Amino acid sequence: MLVNGAVITGKGAAVKGRTPEEIEQIRAILRGRFDDLSSEYEEAAAENHKLRLAEIGDAAGDDQADSGSKTAERDAATSLLRTLLDRRTQAELAMQRLDDGTYGNCEGCHNPIPVERLEVFPSATTCVNCKQVRERRAG
Repeated sequence: MLVNGAVITGKGAAVKGRTPEEIEQIRAILRGRFDDLSSEYEEAAAENHKLRLAEIGDAAGDDQADSGSKTAERDAATSLLRTLLDRRTQAELAMQRLDDGTYGNCEGCHNPIPVERLEVFPSATTCVNCKQVRERRAG
């Protein structure tokens, strides 16, 4: 929260420029996102488990093409699980940042992340400029 020109963050601090109602609305969006991703993850994990059980019991007589198809399916299922878990973790960390009073501030430049970016990607931790700089350095 901005007090006498200084940014105050921490437990109970208001997110820069956001009303308590806006904070609760953000929290509800993030909680809904987390719950949806948790449900998707559980469904995908159950489906992955079924796939593995079927693969164990049905491997006799497989040729190379069958083995390749099963490997591709297993890789796709594992990738989906990792993606869902990562997105769920991002939502959880965003809720923690909201509690800490740092939500909506860029990790790079510490300026507020534009509302338009947060509407599209509520778990964003950087503004567009800092994200582009990171991507250029990584690429």
